[in-house]
Amino acid sequence: MDDNAPVIIGVGQYSERVGEPGYAEMSHMDLGGAALKAAFADAQAAQDLGPALDTLAAIRQFEISATRYSAPFGHANNTPRAIASRAGANPARAILEVVGGQGPQRLVGELAAEIAAGRSKMAAVVGSEAISTMRALMSRGEKRDWSEQHEGSLEDRGPGYDGVVDRTSIKHGVGAPIAGYAIAENVRRERLGLSLDDYRLEIGKLFAPFTQVAAANPHSAAPTARSAEELATLTERNRLVAEPYGRLVVARDQVNQGGAIVLASVAEACRLGVPESRWVHIHGVADCAEPSMLGRENLEKSPAAVAAISTALEVAGKRWENISAVDLYSCFAIPVFNLLDAFGLDRDDPRGWTLTGGLPFFGGAGNNYSAHGIAEAVQRCRAAPGSFALVGANGGIMSKYAAGVYSTEAADWSQSRWHSLDKVKPVFGVLDAHDGEAVAESFTIQPKKDGETATLVARVGQARVLANSHDPAICAELRAGKVSGRTVRIEAGEGEVNRFWFV
Repeated sequence: MDDNAPVIIGVGQYSERVGEPGYAEMSHMDLGGAALKAAFADAQAAQDLGPALDTLAAIRQFEISATRYSAPFGHANNTPRAIASRAGANPARAILEVVGGQGPQRLVGELAAEIAAGRSKMAAVVGSEAISTMRALMSRGEKRDWSEQHEGSLEDRGPGYDGVVDRTSIKHGVGAPIAGYAIAENVRRERLGLSLDDYRLEIGKLFAPFTQVAAANPHSAAPTARSAEELATLTERNRLVAEPYGRLVVARDQVNQGGAIVLASVAEACRLGVPESRWVHIHGVADCAEPSMLGRENLEKSPAAVAAISTALEVAGKRWENISAVDLYSCFAIPVFNLLDAFGLDRDDPRGWTLTGGLPFFGGAGNNYSAHGIAEAVQRCRAAPGSFALVGANGGIMSKYAAGVYSTEAADWSQSRWHSLDKVKPVFGVLDAHDGEAVAESFTIQPKKDGETATLVARVGQARVLANSHDPAICAELRAGKVSGRTVRIEAGEGEVNRFWFV
């Protein structure tokens, strides 16, 4: 192996659940620091790894990513350096990554390429969330001071929201991921000819095995095994959140979790005394991005995800049948279904599609979930030397995707094994307003305090437009039968929100 070949030498996870023994009300930075220290320990090095770390890339927390999590207790001015300081590290380079669940997997590829090029010797990817503790404290009317100042350089890449969601989606109440994914889900549901209740059961059948994995994972936020029927049945506890989703099958962001991945060159791993039995090689990483949901050719599909996984497998010289362990990003069902459909994979494949338990059950640790998926994949590879694992990481509303293939078998990095692919081009334009007829394509219905709001996606030639309705009769009609292909009347309403009626 070349001295500059990159290997993963350590992975770490840390978590706590509100009210359980040992619960310490840790801040985001404390959880991230604990995960990084766990990753250092996992390497079993002969030397302290902290001083050797030259690069730390931190995953952007939700509380500094979106307005609904507005850091009520303050936050670190330099996230990567705040985390590094807790593990005895002071890296020359500190990176704060853009928003999106693709981040940890993409960064593994990027930092591995930096190591292979000789620009870095040892790097880490770290992220954490303490939303569960934050909300628990706020519910009790308590405050904490989690602000902290750290000097040193910071490569802040910004939020990276451009192209993820369009202004008209936000105006019509579907800017948040849950509603966008629900709209995509209903396209697939209608293509399969299923009622809402029948499709809820399909989601339940996909996710019931995930709950079994989560139940056995000590880091899970919701370690409870559930049946497909339990996941599919709407109840007061499993209330509707956006048609067709009940609460139990959407990503759980109220977690206290940290995850970290440490990479080093072969030469540096040897210098630090990391046993070769700890090394896991990176055989292929690829990432790709989509236009915003309304601009895509098909609302239910993500060509970017398919391209990222296909490329990662191709670079690794592997096919699906060569992969023993898989973790597919599962914030909602449709990102998993998208890949199973595209590659002709069986929902009930005995390998399973999660290594953690999935985002609704293990926990959707903000933008950092796939760090936990990679950590589990590394452990699977070590436990079965020579086997291969694949991790798929999704961001936005199926907006960005990264995939990686791992094994204890050596990988030749004389040519880069990280490929950042060209963005998929938009096919449809987006209309902010429309007066006239249009052809319905998909919908969702979201419960509100004053009733339900239906949001429709419709086509007008080679463009798409959104429109809302608060009419209970229209909501009932949307639920009753097929919506796609029906003619609707749309009128521009107040506040730049369109309204619709069936013709």
